[in-house]
Amino acid sequence: MTLLFAADILMSGLRVVLCLFLISRLLGAKSPDYKSIMAGLVGAAAIAVLQFVTRMPELYREALEAVWIAVCGSRLLGADRRMGLFISIYYEIAVSFWTFLFMAGMGIVSGSAAFLDKETVNGQAAVWLLHALLFIGMLYLWKNHDIVKKGAFRVASAVSAAGLIAVVTLSEQTVLTLPEDVLGTWTIQSVVLIVSVMVFHMNRQYENEKELAQLKSEQAELLERDYATLNNAYAVNAKLFHDFHNHIGVLRQFLIHAKYTEAVQYLDELQAPVRDMTDMVWTGDETADCLINSKAAAAAADNIRLQAQVEFPRHTNIRSADLCAILGNLLDNALEAAGQVAEPEERFVLLTIRRINQMLVIKVENSFAAVPIEEQGELQTTKTEGGLHGWGLKSVRTAAGKYDGMIQTGCIGNTFRAVVTLSFDGVDV
Repeated sequence: MTLLFAADILMSGLRVVLCLFLISRLLGAKSPDYKSIMAGLVGAAAIAVLQFVTRMPELYREALEAVWIAVCGSRLLGADRRMGLFISIYYEIAVSFWTFLFMAGMGIVSGSAAFLDKETVNGQAAVWLLHALLFIGMLYLWKNHDIVKKGAFRVASAVSAAGLIAVVTLSEQTVLTLPEDVLGTWTIQSVVLIVSVMVFHMNRQYENEKELAQLKSEQAELLERDYATLNNAYAVNAKLFHDFHNHIGVLRQFLIHAKYTEAVQYLDELQAPVRDMTDMVWTGDETADCLINSKAAAAAADNIRLQAQVEFPRHTNIRSADLCAILGNLLDNALEAAGQVAEPEERFVLLTIRRINQMLVIKVENSFAAVPIEEQGELQTTKTEGGLHGWGLKSVRTAAGKYDGMIQTGCIGNTFRAVVTLSFDGVDV
């Protein structure tokens, strides 16, 4: 009895820790660390002891394990509480279902009904075989952080379908006598598991579509703001050239009356917007030009040194909206980080755009006061007021993905660097 109790505690801990890894990978939460693993193990042991003392039904124990897993996932891993509870509940159902299948399968192979009783050595062998496979799955999840969600859905669907086929096959075999109500219950459970996998997949699709909608909303907001700046800049320049003949007339009158000082002052006033234009960065894309120079003006206002070296290919299939989404978000992040540096002389942002064959490389470097936080390969925003914060790099990644591109980030000394690479094709004009 003591040996069975100890084995039960070990298996409970294994189930709980594996589910924490599943929640981490499927919901994009933090990876389980020492604290969360120990919390899961302690909770699993406490539930096992509670069942041993009170002799409560197995169903109650599974429910308590599911709730504890959801609590650990939410509190310690930062996973969505609702989806964490959803995964843990159906995970517990799946483990119980496959435990029954393993016990029945080994009983059929050996021709012994002893495998259907967990209290026997044969029954424990079947249970431990399943948990050995669960342990292998946990090791796989631990070593592979980049689990593709589509691949996970296909695996879960295949496992659920295999379970349904297996339980239906059990009803046709004649080696072991299995009660019809037991087979009926597990058949319903197998169908429920298949439905749960489909519901989870549809929920993930909904979340992805909602995230994409927010990204598009942010891009629209960014473009609206920068197009307004562009229109204002062109309006000022258009007014200057429209009134050019009037300015010539005024200067002529000053010179006729020998008012040279007044003429020089008037020329200085006219030269101000033209001087601003000579400092502009020209990429060949009017929207990008305005965007870069509006960021340069914002940098100057915050005493941030912004330098731009641009080699932009003309006549490409890179859309202005995507280019602005990339440049706007990278420069906004860089200016925000550089603006937090205490010493104004150490604030800088460097923009480099280079063409390498059919690749466009956009690199933004900046100084920073605090090292950016990175979790699961994603940079985390330090802002707390909500809104669109935290979506910048996601928007960049979405825009770059349209051109088989990618974004890489990292710190080198006191400089943060973000590099975006895009593949482009030439277009006829």
